Amino acid sequence: MNKTQPNHVAPLSVSQAVISSEAASIALQATVAHAHSLGIAINVAITDSAGVLAGFLRMPGAFLHSIDIAIDKAYTSASFGFPTSKWMDILAGDEALRVGLVERPRLVVFGGGLPIVEKGQRIGGIGVSGGSAEQDEDCARAGLQAIGLA
Repeated sequence: MNKTQPNHVAPLSVSQAVISSEAASIALQATVAHAHSLGIAINVAITDSAGVLAGFLRMPGAFLHSIDIAIDKAYTSASFGFPTSKWMDILAGDEALRVGLVERPRLVVFGGGLPIVEKGQRIGGIGVSGGSAEQDEDCARAGLQAIGLA
């Protein structure tokens, strides 16, 4: 056997499905339109499946602190694959998890973040901040509906 060649050749890369820039743009616009219909000013962020920012919009008058919150909601939902609103139920029964996990940077444990899933595969996350947690999640869902994924 040649020492320079491995016995088993593993793939050196894998394909990763991510939201397209076109779909992200459509979802961002639809999210902002829904917020406008509710009379609220929001920030909305979309990440790809790795949690990397793929798109962002800030409505005039939206809270400045909500910029990072929206981005982190998208990141959290993309990384875990479920709505950020589910975290309180998950944390309720485990004190050590509740105390330890919420100290993690970028983790958001209240509503407004949704995973973006196409055909059972996570392709990103969407996060909204500026209204109530329920309004934020409704806006995010409107973005997903606009691209046929809600």
